[in-house]
Parts: sequence; structure tokens; C-alpha cells
Amino acid sequence: MPTRVVGSFVATYKATRERGRRVRRSRRWTGRRAGGLLAGMRELSRDELSSCCASAAWVSKVSARGPFRDLGDLLRAGEEALAELTWADVLEALAAHPRIGERPAGEGREAAWSRAEQAGTAEAGRELLDRLREGNAAYERRFGHVFLVCATGKTAAEMLELLEKRLANDEETERKVVREELSAIVRLRLTKLWEGA
Repeated sequence: MPTRVVGSFVATYKATRERGRRVRRSRRWTGRRAGGLLAGMRELSRDELSSCCASAAWVSKVSARGPFRDLGDLLRAGEEALAELTWADVLEALAAHPRIGERPAGEGREAAWSRAEQAGTAEAGRELLDRLREGNAAYERRFGHVFLVCATGKTAAEMLELLEKRLANDEETERKVVREELSAIVRLRLTKLWEGA
């Protein structure tokens, strides 16, 4: 075989072998990098997320942003997803919330959280509970959906006061308040979910 041809063959072989080495090194580095980025990150199931917010659109949006590095990462994903919800999506979320004063039965995570959130109504007297029931009915007639309030840390009297005050809102103002209350509830529940509470 002529020397020129042999030299060309050898040069091509060496170049191909070096390219292979670079590719293998690159793959090893990429794998280490990917493993490093994913190490310690947490994936949440759709069932876990839906216990925080029952909107299917919200669950899909948050799930698509996972896995999550830390609680702050999860809370940001939750807020961004809430901001993108249509009003129909919000109504779907509201449908899963019990009326204030009507503590839900059941063994699920969401039911347990709702009972804890509404702990302020547990010791309320009959008269106050009756007023809450009447207020809930009036609110639903006016706005067409359940009265939503972040009940954590509030007494039954405080929630009744908020309900009666919000009955005077126009629809646009009330929708804004509902979104704010939903956001507060979702934030608390995501924190509980992350911390295993």
C-alpha cells in the first residue's frame, strides 16, 4: 500500500478514535452534571398536588415544573400556575372546598387539612354557626360559588365578619379577593405537603 494512503488511513483512524474519546468524556460529564442537578430534588405526584389545589389545570402546570429543588422552588411554581388559571379553573378549585362552618368528614389529606384550617369554628356556638350558614347561602346566591377564606388562625366570628364585608363587593373585586385567598390556602398546603405535615 502506498505510503501516502497508509498515512491518510492512520490519520483518519486517530482522528476518529479521538472524537470517540471526546464524545465518551462529554457523556460522562453530562451524566454527572444531570445527576448533580437532580440530586436532592423532589418529584410530587398529581394526587399530592391536587390535595393542595383541585384545579386540574393548576396540577398539570405545577407538575410540569417539577422536580423541585426546595420549598421556595415549589411555592414559586404554585404561584405562577395560579396566576395562569382562568376563572373556570378557579371555580373548579373552589368546588373542592367545604363551606365555612361545615367541617368535612373523610380520611384523606385534603379533608384533614380542611378540618385543621377551620379549627376556629369548632367551639363556635349555635347562633354563630347559624349566622355563618345564612351568610354562606347569601354569598352563594350573590356570587354563584362557595365563600372562600384562608381560615387558618381565624375565629368563627372573624370569618363571619369577613363574609359579611365581602358581600358588598362587586363581582370583579370579589374575584380578585378569591384568587388572593386561594393563593394563601395553596401556599400553606404546599408547605405542609413539602414538610410532611
